[in-house]
Amino acid sequence: MKTTTAIGLMSGSALDGLDIALVKFNEENGKYHFQILEAETLPYPDHWKTQLAEAFHKQPEDLVQLDKDYGRYLGEQVSAFAKKHNASPDFVASHGHTIFHRPEEHYTLQIGNGQELAKACGFTVINDFRSEDVSKGGQGAPLVPIGDKLLFSDYEICLNIGGIANLSYDENGRRIAYDLCIANQALNYLANMNGLDYDRDGELARSGEVDFTLLKKLNNLPFFIQDPPKSLGREFFETYQKDLLKGLSVPDMLATFVEHIALQIALPISFLPKGKILCTGGGARNKFLIERLQARTKHEVVVPEKMIIDYKEALVFAFLGLQRLEGKTNVLASVTGAGSDSCSGRIWR
Repeated sequence: MKTTTAIGLMSGSALDGLDIALVKFNEENGKYHFQILEAETLPYPDHWKTQLAEAFHKQPEDLVQLDKDYGRYLGEQVSAFAKKHNASPDFVASHGHTIFHRPEEHYTLQIGNGQELAKACGFTVINDFRSEDVSKGGQGAPLVPIGDKLLFSDYEICLNIGGIANLSYDENGRRIAYDLCIANQALNYLANMNGLDYDRDGELARSGEVDFTLLKKLNNLPFFIQDPPKSLGREFFETYQKDLLKGLSVPDMLATFVEHIALQIALPISFLPKGKILCTGGGARNKFLIERLQARTKHEVVVPEKMIIDYKEALVFAFLGLQRLEGKTNVLASVTGAGSDSCSGRIWR
């Protein structure tokens, strides 16, 4: 049995904070087992929340500096986390924070400079998991499906509801995965209008009424009738949805967007044989959203233990780093639409 310890980092588009997880992997006869030893979500200080939120609008030279500063910040957080838990991981794998994602224009940008991160924490770092796939004509996303396939095979469908909702499942021996819709990006944006960081348990949405005119506008956007592979970035929300969210009460807009998310998840899996859906990400904590999803689907929606809800993506990025160091496929062309599978990620020692 081969044992490896790693730290995985994930920063989602909803700006909830930095997820950091210390994970132990055991590999035996080609099968992987994992244990999340320690994990935390580190809320962003106001300075970093503002910097990351406004990065979408920054000039290129300012982004270069932000990339370095954010990489150093990530490294400092890793160093403090490792000292706190007396950990010495074999490597650190970082998703970075997505600023632009435009695979149709052949580029994607996740900031968090790998060299600065490695210098600040003192460990080997793997980052930039998307660029190689995009250079092969792929979407560069989703990246989690290889982890779904090899770490969570007990579930017929794996669903993550973060800033963006995405799913993955096996079909005829191939892993299929794609982004479904904007999720917590929009829900948090609406909650912010009422002075809240987020809508706890979906209670504000529960108090509202669905506006079917708005629901129709959201559901009729062209992205939703595109065939996969397909992926989303903040650009979609900023360009197509943000301007629709006005003229109604915040509870009504939240109720409507929750219904939109539930529909966009339920529709594409309606043809799959009945099975279990592993639901993770911040949206799994939104009780109202989970109720609406369960009402819309024949599948059993399973909300797992807190560690998996909150840290599955950080776990899987640690796994992507392990696959990269072992020279194994970690990005699937069947998912992204690239010309071939990839063993992706830049290594900084």
